[in-house]
Amino acid sequence: MASLAKIKTYHFLPYKYGSELLLDIGRIETLKNYVLDSTLHQLSFYEILFIEEGNGTFTLDENKGVISPRTIIFTSPGQIRCWEIEEKLSGYALFFEKDFLHLFFSDKLFLYRFQYFHQYLNPTNMGLPEMPFKKCLELLYGIEGEFGQLQNDSNHLIRSILYQLLVVLNRDYAGVYNVQRDTYVHADFYRFKFLLEKKIVDNRSVEAYSKMLNVSAGFLNKICKQFSGLSAQQMIHYKLISEIKKQLCQNKSAKEISYEFGFSDPSNFNRFFKKLTGTTPQQYRKKM
Repeated sequence: MASLAKIKTYHFLPYKYGSELLLDIGRIETLKNYVLDSTLHQLSFYEILFIEEGNGTFTLDENKGVISPRTIIFTSPGQIRCWEIEEKLSGYALFFEKDFLHLFFSDKLFLYRFQYFHQYLNPTNMGLPEMPFKKCLELLYGIEGEFGQLQNDSNHLIRSILYQLLVVLNRDYAGVYNVQRDTYVHADFYRFKFLLEKKIVDNRSVEAYSKMLNVSAGFLNKICKQFSGLSAQQMIHYKLISEIKKQLCQNKSAKEISYEFGFSDPSNFNRFFKKLTGTTPQQYRKKM
C-alpha cells in the first residue's frame, strides 16, 4: 500500500493585524481554502463555526456530523477533520489561541471547563433554534465590529465578548445534550482532562493519573462518572485511541506507533486497538 501523506496542519497567524492578536473572525465564504478543506487536516488552535446557510457533513476524529442552517461546530486543537459540502455554506468562523484567554484568566484549565471542547462522549456540534442562534450572532457582530476599528484596548473588549459567548454556548450545549451546565465542577476533573492531553503517550493507567492529581483512584473514577458519564479508564482509552488514530493517518507503521505508545510488541497493540474499535490498525488505515 502506498504511504500516506502527512496530515496538513493549519496554524494561527498572530500578527495578521500588525500587533499580536490571538483571536480572529471571518466569513466562512471567504475562508473556504482553510475552513472547508475536504482533505484530512487539523488545527493548532480552537475554532467555532456558526453556519447560517448550507448543507453537508463533516468528520471530526472519525465522528460524522450533519451540517444544516443554525449548526454550530466546535473544533479543539489537534482534532482531525474533513468536510463534505453539498450546498454552499455561509456564516462565521471564530478562531483563537488558548493564550488569548489563559493569560487573562491565569487559569490553564479555563477552556476545559466548557463541555463542547475536548469532548469524549457527546457530539462536537449542535443545532439551535432561531432565537438562541440569533443571540450568538449578535455577540459575533460585536467582535466583528471591533475588528473594523481596532484600538489599543480592543483585545480587552473582544475577550469580554468571547467570554460571554463561550458561557452562552455552554448553556445551550448543556440544554441540547442534557449534560452538566456548571463550568465550576470539581477542579480535579478538569485537571485530569488537561493531563490526558499532555501525558497520554506515557501514562495509560488510572493509578498514574490519580498519583499525579494526589487523589485516590476511586475518587477519580467517581468524579469522572459524575461529570462525563465515563469511568476514568474509559476516558483514558478514548483519548489513547484518538491519538493512535491520528498517528495511523500519518506515514507511520503500526510497529512504530506500538512502541511509541508503550506497548510491549505490535501484536499486543493490534489486540488492544481491535478490542476498543472493532477493527485492526491496518483495516483502519486502509479505510482512511
